[in-house]
Amino acid sequence: MEPIQAVILGIIQGITEFLPISSSGHLVIFQRLFGLKEPEFFFDVSVHVGTLAAVVIFFWKEIRAIVVSLFHFFKSLSKKEVSFANTYIDAEVKLAQAIVIGSIPTAIIGLLLSKGADKIFSSVSITGAMLLITGLLLWSTHRIKKDGTTDISIKKALLIGIVQGLAVMPGISRSGSTIAVGIFLGLNREMAARYSFLLSIPAILGAEILVLKDLSDSMISFSATIMGTVSAFAVGYFSLKLLLFIVKKGQLHIFAPYCWIIGLAALILGR
Repeated sequence: MEPIQAVILGIIQGITEFLPISSSGHLVIFQRLFGLKEPEFFFDVSVHVGTLAAVVIFFWKEIRAIVVSLFHFFKSLSKKEVSFANTYIDAEVKLAQAIVIGSIPTAIIGLLLSKGADKIFSSVSITGAMLLITGLLLWSTHRIKKDGTTDISIKKALLIGIVQGLAVMPGISRSGSTIAVGIFLGLNREMAARYSFLLSIPAILGAEILVLKDLSDSMISFSATIMGTVSAFAVGYFSLKLLLFIVKKGQLHIFAPYCWIIGLAALILGR
């Protein structure tokens, strides 16, 4: 892989991973349109690590606060100063619980859908249909005017986790669908976005660990991989910042027309 190609692919990954337009959906469509081959396996893993690093660094303060709160909670638990019955007193511990709970259905659904991944990820028609659904979800958010709560119940965490699991389907935007469903469930926009991206960390990390078993079969172009990963990280960081700004302004629906246009084009292309 040439360095310039690696940089371009890294930029595309950084943009589409966080903006609610489906990175996997664009990969399927571009492969059909331009006859592109899938990126080298190690390169694909590396650029995903780049965007994962962008999430971790962007939300570092929140992640650190969660870890510190969990440390103090389990320390108090060991001394029998608190019990699981009053876990919800600490907002950060409660958020950690929600991340764990939401990750369970994500993992189950992801593993089940991975068995038919070859057929799913080769269908441009399925991708087009899923992009139309993504657009509908995004557009529907503009109907909700009042701000919601910051409280993430077990039910909300499970439902958002289910949606994240289904987002393995190409054309379903992980960020767009989970943020939209969070808003539908009564979360305020900022919390819906914050939870969506914190929930993505174990999901992306788990997916990358699962595919590392095939790493030995990959040809590694070290310089190109580094350039692509850095590009994915840098562009991903600013794409994440842009999306959070748009979400706070209540403008998530502006991405819907783009998803509909690309979705219709994919349906036509897949005929």
